Amino acid sequence: MNSLYDPLALGDLQLKNRVFMAPLTRNRAQPDGVPGMWTATYYSQRASAGLIVSEATQISAMGTGYVNTPGIYTAEHVAGWRQVTQAVHEAGGRIFLQLWHVGRISHTSLLPDNTSPLAPSAITAKSQTVTATGFVDVSEPRAMTLADIRQTVEDYRQAAANAKEAGFDGVEIHAANGYLIDQFLQSKSNVRTDDYGGAASNRVRFLREVVDAVLGVWESSRVGVRISPGGTFNDMADANPTQTFSHVVDVLNALRVGYLHVVEAAPGQAPASEGLPELFDQLHAMWKGVYIVNGGYDAARGELAVSSDRADAVAYGRLFLANPDLPKRLRHGGPLNAADPSSFYGGTERGYVDYPTWGEDF
Repeated sequence: MNSLYDPLALGDLQLKNRVFMAPLTRNRAQPDGVPGMWTATYYSQRASAGLIVSEATQISAMGTGYVNTPGIYTAEHVAGWRQVTQAVHEAGGRIFLQLWHVGRISHTSLLPDNTSPLAPSAITAKSQTVTATGFVDVSEPRAMTLADIRQTVEDYRQAAANAKEAGFDGVEIHAANGYLIDQFLQSKSNVRTDDYGGAASNRVRFLREVVDAVLGVWESSRVGVRISPGGTFNDMADANPTQTFSHVVDVLNALRVGYLHVVEAAPGQAPASEGLPELFDQLHAMWKGVYIVNGGYDAARGELAVSSDRADAVAYGRLFLANPDLPKRLRHGGPLNAADPSSFYGGTERGYVDYPTWGEDF
């Protein structure tokens, strides 16, 4: 029987526990996408996680969807992230970079030459994003051409190479929460009639090509994929999530991806339909690698998930945001700092690197 606090092997990577830090957008990068001045401190404070998954990081200028989010497509980005990985490693931690392209969840003011966002189909999401002037409705996207798709796959490959140069231990491909890859996967946002649309086996094609490109850079055990079956965030839905995400798992199993990270519930978002627990159980039963769950877990539910073999690890988001020493607090029943929502997105070091640890001499 495994415990949430037992070590975990991810290929040749030895992780000290199964309390993972989930990716958390904090909007504190510099305007050019270079990590901000407190980023290395923020992540190194949380190095007791079995694995840190970084905040979502855009693979290209066209992948940008929110103000002050980091990139991994310039030499300056690489240099900035190298300071972060060095700090985490010096503190004894492990960190993966999450590779992100927002697709249609963007605004023309955030993109080069005020161009339209890219998406599998020209369907505007009923969603908002954050620009320099505040919350705005997302812009109407244009459907990607085959040339756009080929370029974006190459952008993922180059971003994965840049992440390796920056010293990350691996990468997580963000295929969840209504962003570009998820937009290809789900039928509500993908009405293409070519080889990237229609049947679920076609809608999975873009994800397969992205993963294959990233595997040209990283060993398969150092690559994870995050999905959100049944999630409604960013105006998402699928006509048959069981069929669609069974195809996803089949493809990722065939590519021998190191881990699958499943978002069971986003903060403030209810699952889209009934039957999702059964879908999650089915996907877990199909999956051959390390399986990570995420979505509202506390110490007891996390321990039960691991001890019952329903998951190999649990990714914690807001709890890790407010509790830099979360594994110790969960294991020993320590008090939990309350998170301050007003400082989640953007701002200064307040609510970012000033949450206290629990008893330095514990």
